[in-house]
Amino acid sequence: MGLFSRKERPGTVRGAVDGDSGHLAEFAASRKGVEGFVEPQTMTTSTTLVLVATDGEWSRRRVRDAKAAFDLGRKLGIPVYDVAATGYPQRMRDWTAARKAAGEQRSV
Repeated sequence: MGLFSRKERPGTVRGAVDGDSGHLAEFAASRKGVEGFVEPQTMTTSTTLVLVATDGEWSRRRVRDAKAAFDLGRKLGIPVYDVAATGYPQRMRDWTAARKAAGEQRSV
């Protein structure tokens, strides 16, 4: 495959794909105390929703836009916050740091 034969061109915003909302729903249903944090669109990735469980385990997937993230939260019955206003919960950073210290790769 040549350098310029990529499906997505540089500067193209990557959007949500089939299965993203299903993964988030499965994550929320299988963990306790899940909260959502909406991350704004960047130059290369559309808006994302990070779900964080009580123990700090987390998962991130792309969503269509912030409204879709808040709508999904309502549908799943979980609180969703704007990460620009609230920041990330400390338990998320602690969970990630513990995995790094143990030499584990994040799998979710």
